[in-house]
Amino acid sequence: MAKLVLALALAPAAAFAPTAAPRTTTQLHARQPIIAGNWKLNPSSIQEADGLAKGVASLLGDETCASSSAADCTEVVVFPPFPFISSVVDDLAGVGVGVGAQSIFHTAESGAYTGAVSASMVTSLGCQYVLCGHSERRTVFKDDDEAINKKVLKVIEDGMRPVLCIGETEEEYDAGLCADVCKLQLAKDLAGVSAAAMKDVVIAYEPVWAIGTGKVCPCDVAQTVHKTIRDYLAELYDRSTADAVRIQYGGSVTPESVDELMAQPDIDGCLVGGASLVAEKFARICNFVRK
Repeated sequence: MAKLVLALALAPAAAFAPTAAPRTTTQLHARQPIIAGNWKLNPSSIQEADGLAKGVASLLGDETCASSSAADCTEVVVFPPFPFISSVVDDLAGVGVGVGAQSIFHTAESGAYTGAVSASMVTSLGCQYVLCGHSERRTVFKDDDEAINKKVLKVIEDGMRPVLCIGETEEEYDAGLCADVCKLQLAKDLAGVSAAAMKDVVIAYEPVWAIGTGKVCPCDVAQTVHKTIRDYLAELYDRSTADAVRIQYGGSVTPESVDELMAQPDIDGCLVGGASLVAEKFARICNFVRK
């Protein structure tokens, strides 16, 4: 198994054959790794979305991971745009790759809310996860912490799992406010979430200055922030709850950077943007080599 993963690590993208590859890590860890691909406003057609999903299925399909929570079987999730969710769910059925929604409307399940998409709608399509608080939702769509908190609570209420995204801007990072910003967002966005419910919450640390910029937060810095997040979760809840929460890193993750990131003890996965739009690159990230 280790030889297969290493071969994937060394092969160029063009060398990937469209066959299923087991998604396992090289050693056991207490928390199951989770790699997620956020497609954002991509691709431009249902045909392209199906092609991407089928490419992911062919490279990563592993039915043994479909219902496994084992630490040596990486969980993989993709977040396509709303119009493609149903088709992507069908494309990935039975191969152990989950599907999530990029957001939901938290106020109502139905009614006069033109353009909104409810939690029950995406649940009915087969979504298992929902992104909450992604930096683009915060900055472009003006989601504030109150709205994000309501989304987190609604996602949990409807039986799905929220991926709560937090992180500082470049100005805040330069001012030494990274820890303060992350703690404040955690406190506000997790208000009312019980310790028991935290087993279904994934935290994604996304330094805003590293999203879509090509900049990657140094792995030692990312580890420090992840540990700060985990320690603060222990303050909000307790140590055992905090130690069980999976914390992803997000921000220009690539096949070249993933191994070093995933070698850190408090980094449990990655939230991948641009690289998730190329099945071969995404497969390599999912088949990271944990040293």
